Amino acid sequence: MNELPPLNTETLWAILNETVDEATVNQLVWYYLGYRYNEVSSRWEPTYAEEWRQDFPEPPDFFDSRPAAMKLTRSIPQENKQLLKEKLGFKGYKIGEFGPKQTRRATAANWLLSYMELNGIQY
Repeated sequence: MNELPPLNTETLWAILNETVDEATVNQLVWYYLGYRYNEVSSRWEPTYAEEWRQDFPEPPDFFDSRPAAMKLTRSIPQENKQLLKEKLGFKGYKIGEFGPKQTRRATAANWLLSYMELNGIQY
């Protein structure tokens, strides 16, 4: 497995600007949800992902699984739903220039930013 980028605002902007590939975005979210990469089996496993383990024993592809994307969205605390706008100044994507993939990138970035907020990680 490749090294994951650091969890910081530069990485969040890279997710939003689509300079980080979808596989890496998935892996970042998996890692902070509690999945861990097992070098022996070459697989991601729900080692610590208690609330995700039952629904997703295999880490989900947030870009291709609507149920996983919905669960990720719902897992962001209400008070953190606008963090991309409030903390990063993200204005959103332009109407007509975005689709489900960009929406899911914004969801992943917002979830990661919420994780940072909840865990006192500087951004």
